[in-house]
Amino acid sequence: MKFKIKKNDVLDVLSKIQGLTGRKSNLPITSNVFLQTTNYGIVLRVTDLETGYEGLYSGTVESEGAVVINARKFYEIIREFPSDEIQIDKIENHWIKIANNNVEYNIVGMNPEDFPESPHVDDIEFFEIDSIEFKKMIDKMVIIMGASDEKRAHISGLYFEIIKQDDQNLVRMVSTDGNRLAKVDYIYSKDSELPSGPGILIPKKGLQEVVKFLDFEGVVQVGFKNNNFIIKKDSETIIIRLLEGEFPEYHDIIKKDDANDINMDRQLFLMMLKRMSILSSEEYRGVIFSFKEDNLIITTTNPNIGESKEEMHIEYQGKPIKVMFNPRYFIETLNVIDEEKVKLNIIDEEKPCLIQGEKNDRYLSVIMPMRI
Repeated sequence: MKFKIKKNDVLDVLSKIQGLTGRKSNLPITSNVFLQTTNYGIVLRVTDLETGYEGLYSGTVESEGAVVINARKFYEIIREFPSDEIQIDKIENHWIKIANNNVEYNIVGMNPEDFPESPHVDDIEFFEIDSIEFKKMIDKMVIIMGASDEKRAHISGLYFEIIKQDDQNLVRMVSTDGNRLAKVDYIYSKDSELPSGPGILIPKKGLQEVVKFLDFEGVVQVGFKNNNFIIKKDSETIIIRLLEGEFPEYHDIIKKDDANDINMDRQLFLMMLKRMSILSSEEYRGVIFSFKEDNLIITTTNPNIGESKEEMHIEYQGKPIKVMFNPRYFIETLNVIDEEKVKLNIIDEEKPCLIQGEKNDRYLSVIMPMRI
């Protein structure tokens, strides 16, 4: 096997795949990148056994074959290589030479036959979705992550479904960690039909990697089949193995009851919460929200550090409510809302608080109160 590649053709993708190849695995070969020469160019594959990536890149092929090389070291070599054109040769015993006229690396590789096969995903019913909107949806969902050792599927994964509501076709994602829940909708206005069927659970870790490959323009193709979720863009494909399990019934949670709607300046509220969270710690995470007539008071008490208090004028005419929340949940929610004003929907000390943009109700966050 012998081929030449351009540094600028592969450097970006080698950077993006480090999140996949850097994960701990019982199979050491998953920390490597698989390279194969074809009549169409160079195939590059990586996987962490849950999420797989495959891309086709241009190159000059002198002889066919495949190599497997450590992804981190390969990326570092390509990144620091002094010339744009790089020659890669497979020599005996899976060793790999990376060189030009002045620089030469000889790196030990692994047997390409041991690299995991990619799932076969033929006859997929794809639909197109705007790339940046898809990225925004994922960003809003993956801020809600469970513990790294979380085994419950509805916590480690997000719920993806296609629904028809009010004569509109919606692509919906829902995410929860048990203490909060968020949903985001994308109005599908294209003429093509959306696939039907029950909702699916997609690992959040895999979607965090997908975001790296989504551009700020254009469209991507999305589909799911045979326990796989597939995203295609030009000559790149990402396949995520779905989770098995049920997502809890969430529709009643996102309903707005006869509650108090409070419009607030997003930035002022965000900065207030950041100041009040300074004194919170792992043991003392909560801050107390006191809603009174046209007034919100937030207080923090941490016996190990001290206490703080701040007031804000709001338009509120309901009964006094004193409730404790984790401020981090509000901060993360406000950070992904891109409107100047947000709307809080609150009933009492025991019910969750609903947050959304003042004008756009496609994203909704539900935060459960803490016990005072």
